[in-house]
Amino acid sequence: MKDFAVYCPVRNKALSYAIQSLPISPAPGEDITHLLLPIPSFHPDGSIRGGGNLEAILSVLPENITVIGGNLQHPVLSDYQTIDLLQDPIYVTENADITARCALKLLSDCLPCTLKGCPVLILGWGRIGKCLARLLRANDASVTVYARKETDRALLNALGYETQDIPNPTGFRAVINTAPAALLPDCPSEVFKMELSSVMGLGGRDVLWAKGLPAIHAPESSGKLIADSIYRLLEKEEPL
Repeated sequence: MKDFAVYCPVRNKALSYAIQSLPISPAPGEDITHLLLPIPSFHPDGSIRGGGNLEAILSVLPENITVIGGNLQHPVLSDYQTIDLLQDPIYVTENADITARCALKLLSDCLPCTLKGCPVLILGWGRIGKCLARLLRANDASVTVYARKETDRALLNALGYETQDIPNPTGFRAVINTAPAALLPDCPSEVFKMELSSVMGLGGRDVLWAKGLPAIHAPESSGKLIADSIYRLLEKEEPL
């Protein structure tokens, strides 16, 4: 791998761990080859998560730098090379596992009972849903999964899970949404509700919207994944 130098102007807990394994430059300069931003990198209005002005940051860096982050579809970056970790299937899968493990811990801390025999409904059968279902069942919870596709429900049944084709929270102690859709706008107040999607899919004022779990609750694991992914993707870009 060629020598590279990373500038990271915005820090959160995960990035603070990530930069321990990366060749970080404390200040912008001509030797900088990569700019590392938070993951995901931007708010909906285009501003950097954690603060800072993207144009101002880029103005003091070499024009040929590569920008590393997540969801980098920003007009200012149209002329820059990018490494978007949220477009990397390995990163997003491993990040889903960390998210599920954080959600499991949060659920255990919030419920007044153990997970053994606890009826839990998971909405969605994407990466996080798959990881969470496995972890819950390993903790002896009674897991039911809402999945939109008939083929997914058939697979779930074959794996020993109960399924729903229409979301119904009746009889569950907890409902966890992983799908970016409004699936249960009227979820009962007596059910513990956790939202893991970036789009609120559960209704009620008592929903725990657990955004950014890896960076908040497992920053060391999240930071290690970021650093490992950067090294892996940079090695992949090396010419044969």
